[in-house]
Amino acid sequence: MIADATFYALVIPAVLLTGISKGGLSGLGALAVPMLALVMPPGQAAGLMLPILCLMDLFGIWAYRGRWSRSQLRVLLPGAMLGIGVGVLAFGRLDDNAVRLLIGMIAIAFSINQWLKPLVQRRIAGSPPASRLSGLFWSTLSGFTSFLAHAGGPPIMIYLLPQRLEKMTLAGTTVLLFAVINYVKLVPYVWLGQIDTVNLATSLLLAPLAPVGIWMGVWLTKRVSERLFYAVSYALLFVAGVKLSADGLGGF
Repeated sequence: MIADATFYALVIPAVLLTGISKGGLSGLGALAVPMLALVMPPGQAAGLMLPILCLMDLFGIWAYRGRWSRSQLRVLLPGAMLGIGVGVLAFGRLDDNAVRLLIGMIAIAFSINQWLKPLVQRRIAGSPPASRLSGLFWSTLSGFTSFLAHAGGPPIMIYLLPQRLEKMTLAGTTVLLFAVINYVKLVPYVWLGQIDTVNLATSLLLAPLAPVGIWMGVWLTKRVSERLFYAVSYALLFVAGVKLSADGLGGF
């Protein structure tokens, strides 16, 4: 495990940003793996973050207990499990450079998705609700991208936003969905060696930052300009995605 100043200069903000995401400014957690993949193998980066995510999910489930849509979860959970399975098969056949390229492309796509979101949301009001088949497709893609880089949010939101759920129900549904996804991922992560005693110890060392990040998310949601905060965050994510994609391509 890398433990120099550069490592901690990236891992501490990555954990805090993930907590901020869980605390209200959703989406910022997608920064974590691309940031860490700049200084460590991508699989190891994802493995380091997963136990911390699982801890944060417990806070989320408690905060949104009972506020999820069971009908939507019945559509989304099977696809998410299928996507995790595809991720397991793909991960075993990809080297670090291929994974860096995939994660970099996900980061770039995620940033562009956020920048285009206002245009998409203006069109949602006139669009019909998505079908169960589209729910299966997007949740499968979400399970796959979540397995590789904990970046399953955008595909799920593409499906859920047209459903016009009440905002607390929407938040609760995504919280419970990704809690299940994250806890299911623990098994293949251990099996593939992404979680071992060394990075688990590092995760435990960083775990106290989880509630701090969540508190920061609540505080920032109330006080800081959301537009400015997101603009800076997604610009950083885009830059990290470009850097990872270039590193991945350069390794072939």
